[in-house]
Amino acid sequence: MFIKKASQVAEPLQETFKTFSDFNIADYLKVNIQNKGYQTPTPIQIQAIPAILEGRDLIGLANTGTGKTAAFLIPIVNKIFKDKTQKAFIITPTRELAVQINDELRSLTENMSIYSALLIGGSNMHRQIKDLRRNPGVIIGTPGRLKDLIDRRELRLNDFQTFVLDEVDLMVDIGFINDIKYFLSFLPQVRQSLFFSATISPKIKEILQSFVQNPVTVSLKVQDTAESVNQDVIRIQNPAKKVDHLHDLLIQDGFDKVLVFGRTKHGIEKLNKELTFRGFKTGALHGNKKQSQRRRILESFKNDEIQILLATDVASRGLDINNVTHVINYDLPQTYEDYIHRIGRTGRAGKAGTALTFIE
Repeated sequence: MFIKKASQVAEPLQETFKTFSDFNIADYLKVNIQNKGYQTPTPIQIQAIPAILEGRDLIGLANTGTGKTAAFLIPIVNKIFKDKTQKAFIITPTRELAVQINDELRSLTENMSIYSALLIGGSNMHRQIKDLRRNPGVIIGTPGRLKDLIDRRELRLNDFQTFVLDEVDLMVDIGFINDIKYFLSFLPQVRQSLFFSATISPKIKEILQSFVQNPVTVSLKVQDTAESVNQDVIRIQNPAKKVDHLHDLLIQDGFDKVLVFGRTKHGIEKLNKELTFRGFKTGALHGNKKQSQRRRILESFKNDEIQILLATDVASRGLDINNVTHVINYDLPQTYEDYIHRIGRTGRAGKAGTALTFIE
């Protein structure tokens, strides 16, 4: 299951040649979209943006890397720009994804006087409370910190008209289902609800039924693994030589931007020290790092200041990192679904990528 040749990337659908200027959105927003370098909307953006602009609830089923973040942010920004009393609340499973959504929001709202609060663990809560008291138009957060702030009566959900649950399958997988139900109990009856998930399990259906009303469904999840990813295995005969095999791969031509996944925080940290000792430019991303460290390491990888990012599965979902040439599963993932999300970091935006899995 870890061996598969990439298929030729399909030509985009004719409808994807529509431009962002064709959407009924504010001119300031069109300029900001253009300044980001976005030219042709992706299929999910073409289908989702008009429905959200009409005020419809929406269920989005899509593989990661399809442009779904902009698909919900663009209409949300437009709604708030036209009516500053409107507010949006976005829940996402990981700190990294929350930071990424907030960064995208800030670039889309340039010169539009729309502000956000980023409410995530690992960051100063008092500063976040100050941000909340400034009455931001958009709140983006992770379940644990959001629940803390609701319990402290610093955050009231009845002030919001638009709600987004992003990467719901991961939130359920990592044990946030009761937190989601807790949030739903506070939502106002009159609202717009946007729901994004790669899969719909029975548990997720239970959330769906109490969250959306008469929704539009957009489904772009055509297959489990990206067709643009070459998948193969590296067989390790002697586990003591495993890091040497990794070294030999990393010095080959074409391994320009490599994401290496390991099972444990300790293992990733140990591998990071070993590769640094061997002269590689690396960074390590795992749950023991402070949020400021995690962000700095991610930015270094995105900006090609380091060649190799070593990570636990905290980095496997939702992160949008351009031009990752290779994903290497140094340790086997716990589930096949984790494998799918790991290798989804490469072969994005129509480019080919390679995923290699070490088998002992």
